[in-house]
Order: sequence, then C-alpha cells, then structure tokens
Amino acid sequence: MSADGHLPIANDTLTVRRVAGRIGAEIEGVRLSGDLAPETLAVVRTALLKHKVIFFRGQTHLTDAEQEAFAALLGDPVAHPTVPVLQGSQYILELDADRGGRANSWHTDITFSQAYPQASVLRAIVVPEAGGDTVWANTARAYDDLPAELKSLAEGLWATHSNQYDYAAAKPNASEEAAKRYREVFASTVYETDHPVVRVHPETGEKTLVLGQFVRRLKGYSIDGSNHLFQLLQGYITRLENTVRWSWREGDVAIWDNRATQHYAIDDYGTERRVMRRVTVAGDVPVSVAGERSTTRTLAKAS
Repeated sequence: MSADGHLPIANDTLTVRRVAGRIGAEIEGVRLSGDLAPETLAVVRTALLKHKVIFFRGQTHLTDAEQEAFAALLGDPVAHPTVPVLQGSQYILELDADRGGRANSWHTDITFSQAYPQASVLRAIVVPEAGGDTVWANTARAYDDLPAELKSLAEGLWATHSNQYDYAAAKPNASEEAAKRYREVFASTVYETDHPVVRVHPETGEKTLVLGQFVRRLKGYSIDGSNHLFQLLQGYITRLENTVRWSWREGDVAIWDNRATQHYAIDDYGTERRVMRRVTVAGDVPVSVAGERSTTRTLAKAS
C-alpha cells in the first residue's frame, strides 16, 4: 500500500479510509461478489480485523444470492438459530422495521449461542429519508480502557446470555405484533449460555468484552450486584470515543467482527420503512483468559 493509502488491485484502486479514530473504515474501489480476487479479499480481511467494522458504499448490484456468495468467502454462512431465513434464500435474515426488525439496543449478534457468529454482512435494501443509522462499538478498546484492577476482576467474570428476556420492559414502545413475533419466533427455542466476560480473540489475540443485551446476569453475584457491574463494564464499551456511526444509503454494505464489537440500530425514523438483509458467518467457542471455553447449559422449548 502506498503512502497515500491506495493499493492497486486488478486495475482498480482500493482505498481503506478510517471513519472514526478507534473503530471503522470505509473501503472504496471494491465491487463485492462471490468471486472477489484473492488479493482483494486479503485486504478486506486485514481491514476487518484491524478496524472491526468496514463499510462499502453503493453495492446496489448485489442480489441476495450474491450477498450469500460473498459472505461464504469469509467463512461458513449460518442461518439464525430461531428466526426463519428470507424466503428463497439459504441464510439471509431480513430485518424489516415494520415486522419487529428494530434492534435498538446494544448487543453482539446471537451471544445466547455457544459459538456465536464471527462476522456479519449487512446490506441496506430500503433506508428512511432521515435517521436509521447504526452505531458500532469496539469491545477490544473498551477492555484496554479498563483500569488494571477492573481488568483483573473482569477476566474472572462469567455472564449468562439468553434470548429469553422481558421484551416489554426492554422495548416499551414496541407494537403488539412485534411482541408476538418475539414470543413465537425469536424465543421459540430458549438458549442459555455462559460466556467469559473477557474472551481472547482467536485471530488477533486481543482481549475483548462479551456483554450486551443478551446478558441476563453475572454468575456469582446478586441481582443488584450483577446489574451494577454490568452497567460499569458496558459503559466502557459504549463510550463515544469507542464508537462509529454509519448513515446508510441504499446498497451500502457493512461487515463487522462480531467477536470484537457491539452495535445499536437507532430507532429514530418513525413510520418510515427500513429494511436490511444480513448474513452471518459461523464463529468459534469463546475462550477465557484462563483457557476455559463457553458452555451452553440449557436448550429447551419456551413455555
């Protein structure tokens, strides 16, 4: 790569440009597809690990099948464990704001499963005229920001994650249709998994915080103690210095390292339509600083 940040790739010029100081980069000069040149894919992978979330403007040529084919270059695509895929696709989860697809809470995707996804590929299909941005946070930098004593404490903590929670309390303004969909679809099967609060990233070796919406409690603490500790640690993740905000245009694609980020889809667009399509890539079982692996303790039908 030259001093100005440009890298010639197959007669095109690929540029990686940081969007925020601690997380996020936009890549220009790439037309995403399932047959991306190996040298281009290598740059994409390197940028993803370094910047945690990467953005591509104007990928309007992508079809559902081509989005799945591109995601397969990053690993093995996997369907959501409880929500049906989009009709006619193999792995795509459609996030339609009119059908409960407003994920306006800080979370890492699907941490209620033991080996939650390593990455997600999100494509904008319909975007509101204004609003509907998504914010990502860097959970590796959040760990780095912790005082030494808090790092030591966090490294010994374990949290129970589940897809069964008080939906009405978490989303008090949600429609009855959205609440029904949560009960009948998202929580149709209940998962409960114990993850270390600090995991070691399998590729970079970084230590990252594993928290977010799906945490039900910190093991070994009272409800109040658990809530206080959770809020303390979660607050380091969502500090503005550790975040990047993306304003969507139709055809944009975002890819994030789901092992080193949380994200939040801002619900500020009222009744306007917002439709996104996501493909996730299979992950690995988290490993704690002490070398212990996450475990799933419960897998049962919701009552």
